[in-house]
Amino acid sequence: MGIENIGKKDVLWGYAATFFNVGAGLILLPFILHKMSADAVAVWNIFQTITFLVFLLDFGFRPSFARNLSYIFSGVKTLQVVGVSEVQSGSEVDYGLLKGTIRAMRTFYKWVAIGVLALLLTAGTAYFYFLMQKYSGDRQDAMVAWVILVAVNCYNIYTLYYDSLLTGKGYIKRSQQIIIVGQATYLLVAIGLIYAGFGLTAIVSAQLLSYIIKRTLSRRVFFTAQMQTALSNAQEKDYKQILRVITPNSLRVGLTNLGGFAVTKSALFIGSAFLPLKDIAAFGITMQVIDVLARCGGVMYQSYIPRLAQCRAERNSSALRHYYTLSVAALVCIYILGGTAFMLAGDWVLHLLHSETHFLPAAMLSVMLLFSLLEQNHVLAANFIMADNKIPFMWPSLISGAATIVLLLLMLKVGEWGIWGMILAPGIAQLAYQNWRWPSMVIQELRAADKQPERQAE
Repeated sequence: MGIENIGKKDVLWGYAATFFNVGAGLILLPFILHKMSADAVAVWNIFQTITFLVFLLDFGFRPSFARNLSYIFSGVKTLQVVGVSEVQSGSEVDYGLLKGTIRAMRTFYKWVAIGVLALLLTAGTAYFYFLMQKYSGDRQDAMVAWVILVAVNCYNIYTLYYDSLLTGKGYIKRSQQIIIVGQATYLLVAIGLIYAGFGLTAIVSAQLLSYIIKRTLSRRVFFTAQMQTALSNAQEKDYKQILRVITPNSLRVGLTNLGGFAVTKSALFIGSAFLPLKDIAAFGITMQVIDVLARCGGVMYQSYIPRLAQCRAERNSSALRHYYTLSVAALVCIYILGGTAFMLAGDWVLHLLHSETHFLPAAMLSVMLLFSLLEQNHVLAANFIMADNKIPFMWPSLISGAATIVLLLLMLKVGEWGIWGMILAPGIAQLAYQNWRWPSMVIQELRAADKQPERQAE
């Protein structure tokens, strides 16, 4: 019952799931643009950004849990704060360690969910009240949607450990199939409720139903009769000690993600204080499409996360090189093809929909695509480094995030650069260091491994 085999079918299911998972917003976009005002579209984009911010309160534990679960299913008997214990291929799973890790995840996410509830009911509600002061749409609909959004985020965080369980075990294909079922439900329910006149409430209600379905199916997939028997017969390892081992790198990942949020998402928050909601809506829907490209570009890597952790434990550098090359090639191809299609057909599609909201002009769009490609390329490299349970990018990420916020304030308030400021500030901050540092580090590691072929696993 080790890590499941991962092959081309898993990758193909990954692309299909990404289409539904990230593309759901894109598929839903024509219906939203057709039935909602520009102000409602702007609030919807801000809701999505708030949801992304809530994910940061996981503080890096989700990928850390998944990575350590993959180590366990690879046969590791002890978890380390830094690095990975070396194992032989085919080692038995320590179910006592697995049982303790599952309890550690449940305990952690219970407290995070309580924190999310407190934060959204206080600071979140205050920010929402600020938005409503210049909102011209149905305020009652927006307020009901906000209450449901709070419930959605709390439930999602409380049950987030199911994602780590499926990823850590290597259930890539099954997890992607679950995503497709959940997102298909989300789309059908949301579209029906939008046309029934429920506005923003339609979207968040459909999200809540989607999460309930996905978590229910995830539980059934992971906790098979065989798995439950193995866990019940195992002596649970100390979950508090497991948390102490996982916490240091998780916090580093969390702070790294916080810096990444400041780089990629702060423009929407800060821009909403200086620019009309109509401009924020145009920037927001443009970013949504680019985010779809970014997520699709990362599918190849995401599909092989459990395998990468196993390769790190087995010191298989040749396989790591293979997966890195595939991942970068897939990322670049998707940006070239998808970005070209977006620039040629994006405005035409919105014209057909008679949308009040439009994508940004071609010059802005091309710069955004370039910055996003560089961002995703260094994120991919950073993830390969993180597969070895090492996090060297915390401080650079935080510094880049702080630099982005400073540049945004200077460009929007002092320079009055408008949307150009929202585009250039994060791009300049990342070009200064992160865009080139982490890819170069991975390349150096792989070159060093070429000089030591005897360390590679057979």
